[in-house]
Amino acid sequence: MNAGDTAWVLASAALVMLMTPGLAFFYGGMVRVKSVLNMMMMSFITIAVVTILWVVVGYSLTFGGDNGHVIGNFSEVGLGKLLAPEAVIGTTPALAYVVFQMMFAIITPALISGAIADRVTFRGWIAFVAGWTCLVYFPVAHSVWFLDDGNGGWIGDKLKAIDFAGGTAVHVNAGAAALALAIVLGKRVGWKKDPMRPHSLPLVLLGAALLWFGWFGFNAGSALSAGSTAAITFVNTQVATAAAVIGWLIVERIVHGKATTLGLASGAVAGLVAITPACGAVSPIGAIILGIFAGAICCFAVSLKYKLGFDDSLDVVGVHLVGGLFGSLAIGLLGTAAAPSAVDGLFYGGGVDQLGRQALANVAVGVYSFVVAFILAKIIDKTIGFRLAEEDEVTGVDQVEHAETAYDFLSASGVRGALSARPVAATTDNGSTEASEKEGANA
Repeated sequence: MNAGDTAWVLASAALVMLMTPGLAFFYGGMVRVKSVLNMMMMSFITIAVVTILWVVVGYSLTFGGDNGHVIGNFSEVGLGKLLAPEAVIGTTPALAYVVFQMMFAIITPALISGAIADRVTFRGWIAFVAGWTCLVYFPVAHSVWFLDDGNGGWIGDKLKAIDFAGGTAVHVNAGAAALALAIVLGKRVGWKKDPMRPHSLPLVLLGAALLWFGWFGFNAGSALSAGSTAAITFVNTQVATAAAVIGWLIVERIVHGKATTLGLASGAVAGLVAITPACGAVSPIGAIILGIFAGAICCFAVSLKYKLGFDDSLDVVGVHLVGGLFGSLAIGLLGTAAAPSAVDGLFYGGGVDQLGRQALANVAVGVYSFVVAFILAKIIDKTIGFRLAEEDEVTGVDQVEHAETAYDFLSASGVRGALSARPVAATTDNGSTEASEKEGANA
């Protein structure tokens, strides 16, 4: 074991864990005021549910040997065998790798939640997270990341598709599931008619900042050692993200006439998503090119939901599915053998072989995730209920599902008494309630 590598992997695991609360702030700021707590709860409950699943069975099904190149086995259930001092993976204790990969398993289903903001039951979401993580994430992560000299997962070990830190296993996987849920659960009440602006852009920027910071653990931590590979992926992550911000804002300025705060934050996330699979495969100049195109393409992609008619509330499909797919395909174009992944793409004389591998891997994962998520969402909706009743959605999911509101507007308007003393009226987009406005005026 190497102490420096162990420290880096553990620190990276903590950084990746921070990304899920960061995602909660990012998503929470983007929704209307009446559903901010529920939006954040959907991320936080994922930490609790997936942590338990990972310890009990998830790690074993993902990294505990191989069955048919698509799933692991039950050899590491409960992680008891990994407590021994001699249990080592690479140059770190086995449990350091376990907890690092746990954080990836946590954030992946949390990403999906943004597509179905404002309109789902909390119990339905918990059931979906548990089912999708077991049925989709574990086998996909095994297929992508379990390497065993040709006897591991079919995507990473047999097909030789490259996914350094999660473009396929995390972003395309989550983005495809998000599309399925948006279709199954339908549109929000008033979609395309009522204003559904972000209620707090400062929260969005805070979330984007935490994601950007934590993403260094996500990408550079995937080197699993404190060496040159971590340094290269760290640099590529930074420059691609910066370039994506510029790419997104250029398109936004041309199309809409203004460069917005929300566009800056979204562009940063798009760049982080796109560089994730490619951070170990491209040069810093390649990362800049990748980032600029990722920001521009994702900016265009988020508008497709209006043309295609699906309500992806917070643009999970446009940013994560499209961004993850583009970043993965870019390996087949911009990859260089001088980078740690050691594969030349088309623009470096490597031909189209790697591009074909990347395309096949991502299409297979996207289709599988979409189909399973679609069926699972249908089952949950028909049994315990997934979609909120229209009246409850209008009232606000925070009040209906959690008996809470994020902000006490009644006190702010001069009305005395506890917030819970009477029913809360439907919250409007300007951050107030009709009831509080009337009573404030009377006071």
